[in-house]
Amino acid sequence: MKAKATPIDNELVMREDDFIVSKTDLKGILTYCNRTFMEFAKYEESELLGQPHNIIRHPDMPRVIFKLLWDTIQSKKEINAYVKNMASDGSYYWVFANVTPVLNDVGEIVGYYSVRRKPEPESLQKVKKLYSELLSEEKKYANKKEGLQASEKMLQNILKEQGKSYEEFIFSL
Repeated sequence: MKAKATPIDNELVMREDDFIVSKTDLKGILTYCNRTFMEFAKYEESELLGQPHNIIRHPDMPRVIFKLLWDTIQSKKEINAYVKNMASDGSYYWVFANVTPVLNDVGEIVGYYSVRRKPEPESLQKVKKLYSELLSEEKKYANKKEGLQASEKMLQNILKEQGKSYEEFIFSL
């Protein structure tokens, strides 16, 4: 396994017809990833399978977005979100992700499936501003839990001001 990368200012941009696909178990451990995932993450399949999906988490991502994602998919609902990921060399790439719980015949969650595509540039500019504000709020607190709660409150207030659910907000960008 490669050592954890240090972020660098090198953006990898997805092509219009790219789809990054992955599957995980209930704990977010990768069980499948397609070639496009490996290309952008800059890992070999053997380095990814069996690893936590957050192996590609970029430190610029506010934790509240992942809390919202997990809360949503664990309640058997799909979610769409913009995510900044980090490749093994420290490069970054933005995606528009759709994450869906995989249910068995009796309706129990048995894993998660995610498809990511290239985000719309205009929407991404708005997301970058929002994420920067949320991350800044999280970093005001030495206690990570308090920081997460503060950014969650901030996000809820933004949604309330907009009069939209998170899903409506994301698709309105």
